[in-house]
Amino acid sequence: MKFGRAMAAVGGCMLLGACSSIIEGRSQQIMINSNPPGADCGLYRQNLRIATVQNTPGIALVEKTKHPIWVACVKPGYQMASYFNKSGAAGATFGNIILGGGIGWAIDSASGADNKYDSPVNITLVPNVPGQPEGPATLPASYAASAPAPTQAPAPAAMPEPSPSAPPPTR
Repeated sequence: MKFGRAMAAVGGCMLLGACSSIIEGRSQQIMINSNPPGADCGLYRQNLRIATVQNTPGIALVEKTKHPIWVACVKPGYQMASYFNKSGAAGATFGNIILGGGIGWAIDSASGADNKYDSPVNITLVPNVPGQPEGPATLPASYAASAPAPTQAPAPAAMPEPSPSAPPPTR
């Protein structure tokens, strides 16, 4: 019976060309774990909270879009911790390219079904340190952090200048 459903889904992908919409859907569950457990975590997209997980671990259901999600967690006695959850390409997106062409990709792209987020998300909270400001005990209504900078290779080391007392090079 399951094989028949899978074949129907593949056939629908081929006919309609919207593989991600059919196979992966327009929403996604994101599992949030914290160390230590028991934190409250907010999921923020474009600075607005879109979901809350209270007393981690827990699951949040979010609509998929091209926009990243920031996960921010708080717990009394700890500093706030955050995670940048970048929206990436869903696996069925490639089915659109191979089977459905541009029409399927356009359908999935418009609905957000061609995107996915990391799950599970694991966040470690750092304990408050005496003499330092304490972390917030409640989640902010909005969260506007900047995206992490892309990793760059270190610049090549400059060649050292010859010292004035060095003998001239021989030819």
